[in-house]
Amino acid sequence: MSLLFPLGLAALTAWLLPLLIHLARRHPYTPLDFAALRWLRAQVRPRQRIRFDDWPLLLVRLLLLAALALLLARPALTGPAPVPAAWTVVAPGLDATALRGSADLRDWHWLAPGFPSIEQPTPVDAASLPSLLRELDAQLPAGTALTVHIPDPLPGLDGARLQLSRKVQWHTQPMSVTPPQIAAALPRLRVHSQAPATAEHWLNALQTAWGVQAMPSPLAGNAVPERGEIGVWSRNDALPVAWQTWLRDGGRVMTAGKPAASARVVLRDAEGVPLLWQQRIGHGYLLALPGDWNTASNAALRDPQLPRALLLALQPPTAPRLGDARDQAPQRAVLPAATPPLREPTPWLLLAIVLLFALERWMASSAQRRVAA
Repeated sequence: MSLLFPLGLAALTAWLLPLLIHLARRHPYTPLDFAALRWLRAQVRPRQRIRFDDWPLLLVRLLLLAALALLLARPALTGPAPVPAAWTVVAPGLDATALRGSADLRDWHWLAPGFPSIEQPTPVDAASLPSLLRELDAQLPAGTALTVHIPDPLPGLDGARLQLSRKVQWHTQPMSVTPPQIAAALPRLRVHSQAPATAEHWLNALQTAWGVQAMPSPLAGNAVPERGEIGVWSRNDALPVAWQTWLRDGGRVMTAGKPAASARVVLRDAEGVPLLWQQRIGHGYLLALPGDWNTASNAALRDPQLPRALLLALQPPTAPRLGDARDQAPQRAVLPAATPPLREPTPWLLLAIVLLFALERWMASSAQRRVAA
């Protein structure tokens, strides 16, 4: 047992209070007058000694104060907690009844948000199975055995091998899994109103190379693109204040101005000359393609790799979402030793204080009745 607030034991000094009360309230000796005793020999006067009357009541009061002081000190019990039962989780889509057989249902759960019991209907919420396993591993107490039934191939990969704090029994079940078809939204360019015709011609050709329809109408004045669009500033001067604010708030802008010294080169030509730079501005990205945007005078715009490089810079490829479940078996992570859980017996202390107080009141009232009698 350890004390979370040892200074609370200073309340034990209150023990002096009942001791002084019992010393002050000793039964006085009542003088009794009777015949003269002058002819009796003088006896040695007995020495006075401390004597407590009604010591059971004193003991109860001392125990009550000790319990209050212990409550203030916040005792905590440490030690290994009882190891909970093993858990078994089943990924949605698998036949949980066939996998379970005649096993107990209490520790079988769906590998879904909230980890519902296997008795409930199959969850339909789509979630990343590896992420759910990491969440479950963080919630289960240390020492809990975990068995996982997972489909093969495994969907929902998040690009990292599973690292769990416990050893996992990994069972793969062959299953036809159709990867979700996520239609990637191609970048949509939105140019300012003062863009020259040669720049608009090249931008339209760029959109066509990406398989996107023609660009919408140019922006009027200093209006900023809408959320999800890519602003195109074909001039080499500074961006307007409204565009700079929109860029810092998470927008993306492609400009013909010179790149900053901190910008990163994302495309070079066949001779190694940089063509395209990228720079993080606040929460947004600034792509710099310096020079005149005229395919007749700027050979860089005729580079066959430029459309794809621009597309990858504006829309990075997504990570693969399917993999061999046998190759994705979790690895045991080397984690620091977990601190034993602390258990504060506060409810039991409160119950003891209430019982001791009730006993003290009963004993005190009984003592008063005896004195009155």
